[in-house]
Amino acid sequence: MKAVNVHEAKTHFSKLLRRVARGDEILIARAGKPIARLLPVARGRPAPILGADRGKFTVPEDFDAPLPEEVVAAFEGRTRRK
Repeated sequence: MKAVNVHEAKTHFSKLLRRVARGDEILIARAGKPIARLLPVARGRPAPILGADRGKFTVPEDFDAPLPEEVVAAFEGRTRRK
């Protein structure tokens, strides 16, 4: 993260905005002390890495077996609360 002084930020504001649009963060300082940070409004989510969790989970053999009746009844609102 690059720090710029207030005068440089005012003078080169458009250039700094282009850098921010590319994802950079700019620290603005007065008398060498940070007072503000210029950063993108919204950062995009990083693209998922397909297969990153391979081997961390094993799907059980009965994964798609029917649910027990009491679980289905609870989902459908057919159970009484005590």
